[in-house]
Amino acid sequence: QVQLVESGGGLVQAGGSLRLSCAASGRTFSSYPMGWFRQAPGKEREFVAVISNNGGSTYYADSVKGRFTISRDNAKNTVYLQMNSLKPEDTAVYYCAAAIVAGKGSNEYRYWGQGTQVTVSS
Repeated sequence: QVQLVESGGGLVQAGGSLRLSCAASGRTFSSYPMGWFRQAPGKEREFVAVISNNGGSTYYADSVKGRFTISRDNAKNTVYLQMNSLKPEDTAVYYCAAAIVAGKGSNEYRYWGQGTQVTVSS
């Protein structure tokens, strides 16, 4: 069992930056690929980024590539999402999740956090 708690969301102006954190409980954090997803009002949850269990590989959605960076610190049981050059269309609830197999589909993720709101004003 892994419990995930996101933090770091908030209100920011377009062009600004935020760093989201996701703290995990449990001793098996380093065995899980970790991902970030987001869900905007009235839209389906969408994949944002994923990182391998050792941090050696990352993959991003085209919509955030070059602006967002996913990283992890296994010693701290934490995964991060650095978000730069934010746009109003990035507004959403952001979720971290622990994957069964690293991928872009939400059904590949076993454990989910409760989400943190990110709002980007124009």
